[in-house]
Amino acid sequence: MRALICDEPGKLSLIERDVPRPAAGEVLVRIRRVGICGTDFHIFQGKHPFLEYPRVMGHELSGTVEDANGSARLSAGETVYIVPYLSCGHCVACRRGVTNACQSISVLGVHRDGGMSEFICVPEQNVVPAGTASLDEAAMIEFLAIGAHGVKRGAITASDRVLVVGSGPIGMSAIIFAKARGADVTVMDTRADRLAFTVDQLAADRTLLADETAEAEAGRITGGDFFDVVIDATGNAGAMQRGFGLVAHAGRYILVSVVRQDITFSDPEFHKREMTLLASRNAQADDFAEVVAQMGAGRVPTRALNTHKGALADAPRLMSEWLRPEAGVIKAILEL
Repeated sequence: MRALICDEPGKLSLIERDVPRPAAGEVLVRIRRVGICGTDFHIFQGKHPFLEYPRVMGHELSGTVEDANGSARLSAGETVYIVPYLSCGHCVACRRGVTNACQSISVLGVHRDGGMSEFICVPEQNVVPAGTASLDEAAMIEFLAIGAHGVKRGAITASDRVLVVGSGPIGMSAIIFAKARGADVTVMDTRADRLAFTVDQLAADRTLLADETAEAEAGRITGGDFFDVVIDATGNAGAMQRGFGLVAHAGRYILVSVVRQDITFSDPEFHKREMTLLASRNAQADDFAEVVAQMGAGRVPTRALNTHKGALADAPRLMSEWLRPEAGVIKAILEL
């Protein structure tokens, strides 16, 4: 089978490997679609904090069951999506059901080889029937679930004024699921084209350009209150630190972003506001189910989100092209 491997930052190679055989409790999946994530771009650029090279990337995956290997829940030929977070099932987080925070979590395409290959073996419990979702839609479920999880962590309701900072795919997902809960949503970014997309396609209520006037404009928008909930999806330490100043008194700050370096904030301001600071890591089973439900209800504009497609064999060239801001990529999908 063919697989695409990142040998080192900036270098991708198409290689041949043997088709894997599923062990007990595993399912063999024929990969048909791979969504390209910011994580994949970070790996390609050498910016990911939790990765060793070489690595087969790819964790936004859909395909068909090639060998159900005795599963009573799955059948050969069935369209499925893959939950790429492999948890131990035994640590303190897993015992509490918070498997996304497993102490020894292994994420496909990051900690172990992922799905930029024609076949992959995955634990049976991580393979989920896609229902009515198409292969393209099923490959987008994972990144959407991350935004849904951040919204859930923020306990967002229809009474909240929400600021989503960063209008990449994860930020867009947070917008979709905050709006699904009836919240008033403002989006902040440096890119005017992305901001326009969030209003036109995702029903964001308003936008805020991330320039030197942003704090003053945020105060004006909210009558001096600032935002009940701020969700950071920038992957930028400076933006993450800046976000503390945009949270209302008694508000919640959700960090979906993860960066290599430390971030700092003003402790007096943090206490004065009695702010709640929350990390949001990956997603849980109910977040995936929420995405599927909202897709079925027509609240996720998957066609608008999927701006680019390409073949696995062309990925070494396409990855560099898709990195350019002028390419206008929101969600790119590789077809196998």
